[in-house]
Amino acid sequence: MKLNELRDNEGARHRKIRVGRGIGSGKGKTGGRGQKGQKSREGVSIAGFEGGQMPLHMRLPKRGFNNIFAKDYAEVNLVAIQKAVDSGKLTATDIDHAALKAAGLARGGKDGVRVLGKGEISAKLNFTVAGVSAGAREAIEKAGGSVNVIEVVPAAEKAAAKKGKAREARLADKAAKQGK
Repeated sequence: MKLNELRDNEGARHRKIRVGRGIGSGKGKTGGRGQKGQKSREGVSIAGFEGGQMPLHMRLPKRGFNNIFAKDYAEVNLVAIQKAVDSGKLTATDIDHAALKAAGLARGGKDGVRVLGKGEISAKLNFTVAGVSAGAREAIEKAGGSVNVIEVVPAAEKAAAKKGKAREARLADKAAKQGK
């Protein structure tokens, strides 16, 4: 093989087609769009349009809703925690969101961790979590551990509170300067 014989693979490079540039190009006149009408024009947006008939997505009944105030907890079962303790992934006796995340048990959960009671636990552990089910609390205390439920404040709320405090401080300074 010589340098002057090097070629790209067949079909790797496509020749640009100049649409609407005369009948000799094969894509002249209508430019491959067929004949007249809305579909032949630019900016067509007719997905779901059924010629004036009520579209299918509007004929079907609505069901359910999205609760914008719902809390997002990372849910962890006792069986997974016990398995992590037995395998050595979870060595600390004080368990919180960070420890569960480091062990690979808690994914997501911007509002904290909630411990659920599926399975059994034999390790004596102290939990500091955002939520715990009644069965999980009973099993943990039976094993000799303890549960401390805390309220997790999301980062967005912390930032908003900090911004509000800074504004109040500025207003107080302004009022003090005007009072002099």
